[in-house]
Amino acid sequence: MKSTKEDKNKSSASIFLKAANFCAYQERSHKEVLQRLSEWGIMGLNAGEIITQLIEHNYLNEERFAIAFAGGKFRTKHWGKNKIKAELKLHDISDYCIQKALNEIEPTDYIHTLQNELDKKFSQTKENNILSKRAKVARYLVGKGFEPEIIWQLLKEKH
Repeated sequence: MKSTKEDKNKSSASIFLKAANFCAYQERSHKEVLQRLSEWGIMGLNAGEIITQLIEHNYLNEERFAIAFAGGKFRTKHWGKNKIKAELKLHDISDYCIQKALNEIEPTDYIHTLQNELDKKFSQTKENNILSKRAKVARYLVGKGFEPEIIWQLLKEKH
């Protein structure tokens, strides 16, 4: 059996199609695609070429991924901006794209979501001492990625 340039191109094209399908299913970060290519045994220059092709054909877009990721985590998991930012950094997303994604979250929706999470946790927390109860609620919300200044402001206003 001869290994010809035609076989290599066919193989490269099939890997590109496989990667394109992976990206078409949902928005992906460059890091996720590189990891998947590595699982398929594609590394180095070959992986770089496929990533370039995916970008050229608009299957892969870092800004689009960041906006989709931030919006999804905010709407479904009710994460705050700090947690979203940290997770996007784990995906090696640029600061510009992170900021653009966070700016897509409407400030009124953000405060409304924070208020709902605060009220829900406040009613669930079983603590007689009001200061301890506030502290527990605040720690929970900081863990969800909300900013401490906003949390304490809302706690002081309402509870």
